[in-house]
Amino acid sequence: MFDCHIHTEFSSDSKMKLVSSYERARELNMGLIVTDHMDLKYPDEGKFQFDVDRYFEEYYRLRNDYLLIGIELGLRTDCINENRMLVQKYPFDYVIGSVHVVDGVDIFQEGFYENREKKISYGHYLNFMFDCVKNGEFFDSLGHIDYVTRYSRYDDTELYYDEFSDLIDEILKIVAEREKAVELNTRRLDNKIAAQNMLNILKRFKELGGQVVTIGSDAHDTNSIGRNFEAAKEIVSMSGLRTVYFKERKIQFIK
Repeated sequence: MFDCHIHTEFSSDSKMKLVSSYERARELNMGLIVTDHMDLKYPDEGKFQFDVDRYFEEYYRLRNDYLLIGIELGLRTDCINENRMLVQKYPFDYVIGSVHVVDGVDIFQEGFYENREKKISYGHYLNFMFDCVKNGEFFDSLGHIDYVTRYSRYDDTELYYDEFSDLIDEILKIVAEREKAVELNTRRLDNKIAAQNMLNILKRFKELGGQVVTIGSDAHDTNSIGRNFEAAKEIVSMSGLRTVYFKERKIQFIK
């Protein structure tokens, strides 16, 4: 089993050392893919971007069968070519495509939700994701489709499939047609409602032709590596999908 989504000190929001994360993963008998944040044109200059040459200089010498080098790209409609060129230039094992910023606003910020009903803000988030996915064939797995639930300001923050099925289906269809993966992010799986919602989405992905899923903790510290993976494995089994990781941008099936 690989934890396919972790952040080290190259990410603006993490101080975790790669060696420490690798040691923890080996304690858990897991492999690891480091996927530090690269959000080009992030609204706060210099944040969530890093020197990719230095990243490979420091990390690639440590790469082995149980430690692979990836990246989490912030998807957005105004830097599609820049993202594409970045992943073509460097020998990443794995590329996650994630939406963190919508129309120049980090959805961590309260302003994204202010004076908007949940249906409007979540719909806007999903429409933006659709545009990014439609134009972004350069990633391997669509990251945390339910990311918006982490920071929204509503009494009920969940992203229910039934409530947004039309938009979610359009996103999943493209991912399935391109034979890409959807990520099951384990950060919220200790919440039973969140776990059920992700199961519903993954089942629908399977119905639409999807085949594979990656599992990632989104860890920013060593204690979070492998978090909720037993729950994740059960969800994947129930969805009918297969768990994979990527090496040299090629699918590797978990036996």
